[in-house]
Amino acid sequence: MKLLHVDSSVLGENSASRALGAAVVARLRTEHPGLQVAYRDLAAQTLPHFTPVLAEGHPCVSRNAEILDEFLGADTVVIGAPMYNFTIPSQLKAWIDRILTAGKTFRYTENGPVGLAGGKRVIVVSSRGGIYSEGSAQAVDFQETYLKHVFGFIGIDNVEFVRAEGLNLGAEQRETALANAHGHINGGMRIAA
Repeated sequence: MKLLHVDSSVLGENSASRALGAAVVARLRTEHPGLQVAYRDLAAQTLPHFTPVLAEGHPCVSRNAEILDEFLGADTVVIGAPMYNFTIPSQLKAWIDRILTAGKTFRYTENGPVGLAGGKRVIVVSSRGGIYSEGSAQAVDFQETYLKHVFGFIGIDNVEFVRAEGLNLGAEQRETALANAHGHINGGMRIAA
């Protein structure tokens, strides 16, 4: 089984999504001996804004193909996705722009778009400073709703969220949120691929 682990937080060692994503990968390694893991750090190896028309031989053409092939080759994708300004980091958006490729991960038909990347499992590790899963702030959650839609568009309906929210609402709330997320990883998360 092949796993692609993608991090997008710019906070380095202070990142909750990075720590929780690493915990998800560690759990999957334990449960699936021989798991092959590829890692992409989008903050350390930033991608430029997507430009769909590039001259043949341009370095971005081969990098875009590498990113797409890496995604297509994975059975499971673990994505560290912190909420920045109600949505995902621009680094993650640049990566998504490279995997949403007509003819590769989706196609248009006379009946509308059809996803071509089905059969994958995506685990999104979502970290948030506030609480957006309920209450009035739920209306401005453009992070998880966007990711569900994007992966559904390319045919992936197996998207699971490991969420830590309210991280900036005090030390006790942060500790509780992280403990709940680790509890989900260690007990509630489905392991079978």
